[in-house]
Amino acid sequence: MDLTILLNAVICLGALGMLFGFALAMVAKRFGVEVDPKVAEILDALPGANCGACGYPGCSGFATAVATGKTPVTGCTPGGDAVIEIVSKIMGVEATGGARMMAVVRCQGSFDRARDAFTYYGIPRCSVADNLDSGHKACTYGCLGFADCVEACPFDALFMSSGGLPVVIEEKCTACGACVRACPRGIIELIPADEPIYLGCVSRARGKIVKDACKVGCIGCSICAKEKGNPKGGIEMDGTLPVLDYDHEGRDFSDPLRACPQSCFVRRLLSREEISKAS
Repeated sequence: MDLTILLNAVICLGALGMLFGFALAMVAKRFGVEVDPKVAEILDALPGANCGACGYPGCSGFATAVATGKTPVTGCTPGGDAVIEIVSKIMGVEATGGARMMAVVRCQGSFDRARDAFTYYGIPRCSVADNLDSGHKACTYGCLGFADCVEACPFDALFMSSGGLPVVIEEKCTACGACVRACPRGIIELIPADEPIYLGCVSRARGKIVKDACKVGCIGCSICAKEKGNPKGGIEMDGTLPVLDYDHEGRDFSDPLRACPQSCFVRRLLSREEISKAS
């Protein structure tokens, strides 16, 4: 090959490369989107679980929302006070952490307490079983026991007990809400972490229907909402189901815990020993 031809080809390719490079640089400058450096800083401070507890699609969505002032710096519940403090410094605002929350399982219908209406042979997922004639449990409100919530938890803060119910490992729970969203029955709730007592039932059935399905189901007797069973107040009836007001001044649900004839109120598992017994 003639050396002159080869040299001209190299020069032409080089010139074209420079031309295209210049064109790309101009396009990038003209249409490029400036990224706020605060977004990267906030993203680095987050746990990276992408759990969606903040209401945004992943940590990057939350970081962008905080940097643009669309959401408060306290939105990352898995990160807790440590992340709130860091993000607050990045944004130049005062760090004000919210009340810590904890996931609780509002069902006590273990194998020995709640009966099945029929034998289920389908796909072992709560979301699937719930759509088959309201599930195989005689209680159409109770836990189906296929661990959708356990699989959904990004922090391994849940496990299934030998009785077929999910158990929260409180030391690991970040109140991200993934388990709440995963449960088709709505039996998992986030409550203040400093509240030791909660109602372990979500059934809206009544009386004999409940007793035929579960030994510890709420029968809607409303004793817990009356002064005799709950002199300190803080509980109202929503139809047949008691609703606990966790913002009630001087809340103390120890009286309803003792007064409930069905033992529907639960004292949370607070120690490693109690958690190990539940397994």
